[in-house]
Amino acid sequence: MIVAGVDIGSLTGKALILKDGSILAWSLIPTGYDSTETANRATSQALEKASLSLSQLDYTVSTGYGRVVVPFANKNITEISCHAKGASWFHPDVRTILDMGGQDCKAIRCDADGNVIGFAMNDKCAAGAGRYLEVIAELLGMPLEEIGKSSLELVSGAIAISSTCTVFARSEILRYLRQGAHRNDVLAGAHEALATRVYGLLKKVGIEKELMFTGGIAKNIGVVSRLEKEMGLKALEPKYDTQIAGALGGALFAKALVEKSRKAA
Repeated sequence: MIVAGVDIGSLTGKALILKDGSILAWSLIPTGYDSTETANRATSQALEKASLSLSQLDYTVSTGYGRVVVPFANKNITEISCHAKGASWFHPDVRTILDMGGQDCKAIRCDADGNVIGFAMNDKCAAGAGRYLEVIAELLGMPLEEIGKSSLELVSGAIAISSTCTVFARSEILRYLRQGAHRNDVLAGAHEALATRVYGLLKKVGIEKELMFTGGIAKNIGVVSRLEKEMGLKALEPKYDTQIAGALGGALFAKALVEKSRKAA
């Protein structure tokens, strides 16, 4: 059985191919202005890596921000369910999942089978998600992958960023920089502000010690280390790229749906 999961997020598109429950290949690309085109490109890349064609897929589940515009998907399922299922496949013991994406952040509680039993979501403003850090990286002229490490290398001490809106936070940061603040201290304050907002979501669903971070911000050591310190917990180590959890979950749902239909036949 060969199935696929396609996760079209606000910043990245992912596709993952499963064969008989094992990962064959996956892809990760930037999301363009056309989500359908992103889905086609991401899936084509994953299929090419697996030496397969689209016609060889038994079933495809789409998820994420652009899940409803994936033309070849047989079914679409929410990213909350898919991230829970994917994280559970990575670590069967996981019970709390934090999916930190580009435009929103989701705290999820799941059972032993990766089924969602509760969640809380910040979708009101990008200040609680990856876009917030992307804007700051652009403002400072730094690669996004470097700002987390720099935020831990304090010079005079973290500078509190009080604004809860990305636009106002940008103006606040500019003001501090013009006053001579070191960019590392500003980054520390920005990361602390984000970690504080995200921690509030986790508390709403309840934090179990079997915790895992997924999504793009899970690669940011500045956010991860601050959250771990706040919770007094060490997150489970990812076995694969943290950004493919949703696509993996979609593929696992696809596998289950094929198995169900074959049993009913």
